[in-house]
Amino acid sequence: MIRIRRILAVAALCLMASSVASAQVDRRDVRAGNRRFAKGKYAEAEVDYRKAAIKDTTSLTAAYNLASALYREGNYEEAGKSLSGVSEAGAVSERASDFHFNTGDVALQKKDYQAAVDAFRKSLLLNPDDLEAKENYIYARKMLQNQQNQQNQDQNQQDQNQQNQNQDQNRDQQNQDQNQQGQDQDQNQNQQEQKLSSQQAQQMLQAVQAQEKKTQDKVNKEKAAAMKSRQKEKNW
Repeated sequence: MIRIRRILAVAALCLMASSVASAQVDRRDVRAGNRRFAKGKYAEAEVDYRKAAIKDTTSLTAAYNLASALYREGNYEEAGKSLSGVSEAGAVSERASDFHFNTGDVALQKKDYQAAVDAFRKSLLLNPDDLEAKENYIYARKMLQNQQNQQNQDQNQQDQNQQNQNQDQNRDQQNQDQNQQGQDQDQNQNQQEQKLSSQQAQQMLQAVQAQEKKTQDKVNKEKAAAMKSRQKEKNW
């Protein structure tokens, strides 16, 4: 079973003593922070380390120990910022292997597995015998692979959802087109029926008018015949 270091190394590695390179650091604040850190009073230690860091913003000791206290408090975001602020100095210091290890620990907690893999690799290059660094490196690689696989699955699912959405949209468009076509056909049929009804009405009107004319002609002929008959009778 992979053993993951959940804390930033042991106190001896985490708590760097003041050196010539960081002579400007208020040693009293750092030592006070170290004493509180050893007692598990991480919030109080954080205050001491911040005081030291304010007095010397370039201090690797103050930033490194501040990151350790913040890590123990569970404030991984600020711990990472504290380490990244002195990354150049930390990478070339005598504790560079530990610096990269702790950077990897913070990255693991933030689930930034690519950064964790890179950090533990650098730590191992400087200290190949660090078994915990090896275990964490293997674990970080495994988590990175799982993360990438999950991202690929999510992307595939997203692509599938997009494809299904496109198919639904195409199906809806086809249905709309079919409905519109049906409406157009109904409209054309209605227009034809209306046109046919108009023609039928015209034909009926013409037939009535023809019948009326025929009747009128018949009446006129009968009137003319009657008048002619009366004229004959009169003349006779």
